[in-house]
Amino acid sequence: MKNLLLLMLILVMSCSQQQEEPVQWKSIESDLQMLLIQAQDGDTIDIPEGNFMFKNPLILDGVADVIFQGAGIDKTVLSFELQEGGAEGIRAANCKNLTFKGFTVQDSPGDNIKITDTQGIRFTNVKSQWTGEPNEENGAYAFYPVLCKNVIVENCLAIGSSDAGIYVGQSDSVIIRNNEVYHNVAGIESENSRWVEIYGNNAHDNTGGILIFDMPGLTQNGHTTRVFDNDVISNNHRNFAPEGNVVAVVPPGTGIMMMATRGIEVFNNRIHHNKTIGTALVSYLLVEALGAEEGSQLDSANNRINQSYDPYPNYVYFHDNEFKNKHWFPTFENDFGLLFLRYFTFNLPDFAMDGIMPEDEEFVMCLENNGDFNFANIDAANEFEGRTTDWSLYECGTGSIAPIFP
Repeated sequence: MKNLLLLMLILVMSCSQQQEEPVQWKSIESDLQMLLIQAQDGDTIDIPEGNFMFKNPLILDGVADVIFQGAGIDKTVLSFELQEGGAEGIRAANCKNLTFKGFTVQDSPGDNIKITDTQGIRFTNVKSQWTGEPNEENGAYAFYPVLCKNVIVENCLAIGSSDAGIYVGQSDSVIIRNNEVYHNVAGIESENSRWVEIYGNNAHDNTGGILIFDMPGLTQNGHTTRVFDNDVISNNHRNFAPEGNVVAVVPPGTGIMMMATRGIEVFNNRIHHNKTIGTALVSYLLVEALGAEEGSQLDSANNRINQSYDPYPNYVYFHDNEFKNKHWFPTFENDFGLLFLRYFTFNLPDFAMDGIMPEDEEFVMCLENNGDFNFANIDAANEFEGRTTDWSLYECGTGSIAPIFP
């Protein structure tokens, strides 16, 4: 019996010391490029199981009803680590009804997957990542549909983006559901988009979990967004966005951040252990001022806003969310964190607003059924003089936004 036990111990130790086999990279670039160039409406492009290295982007243009599919996440791996030409790994434009599913794409010097001017785009069971430690040299976006309509991102993973893991910009009719996003600056970001639903996602270990932003100077302003049934947990990663990016102002430890957005309902989310702020509601004026050069003032930021853009958030219904925070201190690496440390030590806000409101329009926000949460209006418009933790002014119910996609 002793000999048998000794033999088993030797076998276990021997197995533990074996090293993993190195990845065998193959090239199918010329054949796959030809398939994409010759793609016709209705084609299915199948990529076999294996690890494939590319030196140039994969491009689709002007096709409809095309399916681009692999053998499964981590079974079909497309790497652009050695890319020499182009900025994106996979790029599609001027298409209709594209489906991407069942593969991993990684390590493009720019965006891993960028889709523009397309009506009907679906990502399902796709992993988009930068391998290694997150850093500012990673590409900006793992998933990047922009100027699109009828967008679905579901059951995907986004890892390591220096801006946003799952981003949708200037797009209409969007569903982002049941994804996992981590080690990004922003886990999920909707920017200047309309009729958006973000639900069932697990956003953890990013700098900020979920961002709903409206920016000036773009083709449209966003509105009508529902954010619900998400886990927004421990988004405390350092901010590694390149200097000058708007997400560079997001403090580590941010759960949900809404900026200059209108017609938004946030409900039934679990917003836990984001050390700086569970949820922030801010105007673009504050973000612009904090991101501006030293000495710039809020008024000068206001003067730079284009006339068609509304920098204030409005019509916000925030209800039935669950807050927890095991952290005592916010980040010390960001102006927001230092502000909360100064004014709200040992009583960090779960929900904070900047207090910068429009002068020519009624501000409508309702907070309801969010448990025993800490509230703060920091009154940035008056140099924080009128800050308050009393949220009774906003204790109301506006009525839910009707489901966008019943």
